[in-house]
Amino acid sequence: MSNQTVYLNGEYLPLEEARVPVLDRGFIFGDGIYEVVPVYAGVPFRWRHHLARLKRSLAKVGIVNPHDDAGWDHILSEVMRRHDWPDQFVYIQVTRGVARRDHAFPAGVTPTVFAMASELVLPPESARAQGISIITAPDERWLHCDIKSISLLGNVLARQAAVEAGASECVMFRDGFLTEGSASNLWVVRDARLLGAPRDHLILEGIRYGLMEELAQECGIPFELRRIAREEVFAADELLLSSATKEVMPVTTIDGGPVGSGKPGPVWSKIYAAYRRATGRDAPVAG
Repeated sequence: MSNQTVYLNGEYLPLEEARVPVLDRGFIFGDGIYEVVPVYAGVPFRWRHHLARLKRSLAKVGIVNPHDDAGWDHILSEVMRRHDWPDQFVYIQVTRGVARRDHAFPAGVTPTVFAMASELVLPPESARAQGISIITAPDERWLHCDIKSISLLGNVLARQAAVEAGASECVMFRDGFLTEGSASNLWVVRDARLLGAPRDHLILEGIRYGLMEELAQECGIPFELRRIAREEVFAADELLLSSATKEVMPVTTIDGGPVGSGKPGPVWSKIYAAYRRATGRDAPVAG
């Protein structure tokens, strides 16, 4: 049994006791949005950025924001406070609520709000020193990937393809151009420049998007967002993968072949060291 305490519609209760009606539109339609907020040493990392994206996602799908900023602050703080992990991540989900099954938006429905904390277990430094492997696949998801929707079947299928291939992630391409991973963003290093896919409806703009730009500037690394052809990804000097729970990982194998030298490169090393400084950890970086 878990000792996790979760938030559900105004109550804090054990995870095992949390219940949502079967007619909740999140269960029936995947009609909702979510956020994942990393916490280091008890301090939420870039919470204001996560909260801003949560509000953007709610607005894009037409769910009335059930809390003001102070309300969200309180939920986050309380869920964190009820657990003694120094490093954790808080999952927040908002669905349209409970209503008779009908595709059209119901009127006068109260959104369902759920939040839970889990221990943040980061990849070991040995994995960073060696680098990870990824596979590639066509991007067959919908065309509103900028919404952090709980409708994640396309991402689930891509992630499962990676698992079955013995890889850490599946990176997707649409019409021959890079979009993103199943649960991460991918960054391309060419000629000591850090490149990423453009901010548009084809990707979920990870909170690390703005952070990576800041870190690149701090490290004196040129940064550019543009359409990146598949051929450029496979010809990269380095590939970097970023997400809330993986931070920044070096990719050393793609579809069974080496990336660059086949080892984590100098751009990753600089960016990851800067990432650690941003999160308050200044220990030496392997490699």
